[in-house]
Amino acid sequence: MAYVINDACIDVADKACREECPVDCIYEGDRMLYIHPDECVDCGKCVTACPNGAIASEHKLSGDAERFRDIAVEFFEAFPEAEGGAEDVGAVGSDHPVVAAWPSGGGA
Repeated sequence: MAYVINDACIDVADKACREECPVDCIYEGDRMLYIHPDECVDCGKCVTACPNGAIASEHKLSGDAERFRDIAVEFFEAFPEAEGGAEDVGAVGSDHPVVAAWPSGGGA
């Protein structure tokens, strides 16, 4: 895994990051986007494309954002059909339980 999307994406999901991703590894849940940890090539293009500051290197996560590394891994374990390219898969239509239970309005 190289980059992680955090709670600043919940209920916002701008999707500008998806347009910049050269390997199509940013998948759409119901309330937020998730970067596939095994497909990300660590290019960083998504970071500068995100207008919400919701993406960071897994090595630069701090505080509450650190749990989103595990949330991404667990999301893809729960939805194995979400691999091989986000565009082909389309919206997964579900989220990790932590994200699904997050208070409306997203963010911290």
